[in-house]
Amino acid sequence: MKKILLYFSLLAFAATALGCSPQAKWNHEQKKAMREALKAYRQMAYLQDLTDPEFIVFTDGVAGTIEEAYPVYATFIEMPAVDDTVDYYVITTIVDELDADAHNMRHLYPYRYLVSQGILPDGLTHEQQKAFYQCFAQKVNAQYMTMEQFFNAILADTTNDSQLTQFQQQCANDLFDWVVEIDEEVTVTED
Repeated sequence: MKKILLYFSLLAFAATALGCSPQAKWNHEQKKAMREALKAYRQMAYLQDLTDPEFIVFTDGVAGTIEEAYPVYATFIEMPAVDDTVDYYVITTIVDELDADAHNMRHLYPYRYLVSQGILPDGLTHEQQKAFYQCFAQKVNAQYMTMEQFFNAILADTTNDSQLTQFQQQCANDLFDWVVEIDEEVTVTED
C-alpha cells in the first residue's frame, strides 16, 4: 500500500515538474487591450443598444472566450488573421445571445423604435415594457422552432403585415388596449 501511495506521489510530482501545469493566462494589461479593441464593435446593431454595463459584460465574455481558445496572448496577436478571428468571436457571441427572450427582444426591437412605428404608446413604464417584451418573446418562441427560422423571419420583416409585426400588434393590444392601425399610403392618379 505504501508503495502505491509513493508511486502516485512521484507521478504527481513528475507531472508538475515536466510542465503539466495549468494553461497560461493573459495578464491584466493584455485583457484590457482586448476590451479596448472590442469597443470598435459598439456600433453593431445588437451592441449599440446595450447599456454600458451590459456592453462591459459582453466584451468580458468575448475576451474570456478568446483567451480560452488562445491562452498565449503573444501567439494570438501575431496570427495573420487576428482581426477575422476577433470578428468571428464577436459574431458568434451575438448569435449565442440572440435567443428570443424578453431581454434580447428589446435589443432587436427597441422601445423607441416601436413607439415611432406606432406599435406601442409613448410613456410606458419599465414594467409595462417588460410585459410587452415577454409577451412578444412567447409568441416568437411558439411560432419559430429554430433560431434559423427566427432569423429568416427577421430578414423578411419588411412589411407592416409581417408575422413579427402582427405579434407586436397583438401584444400591444392585449396589454394596453392599444389598437394599432397601420395606414397604407394610397396614391391616386388622375387620367
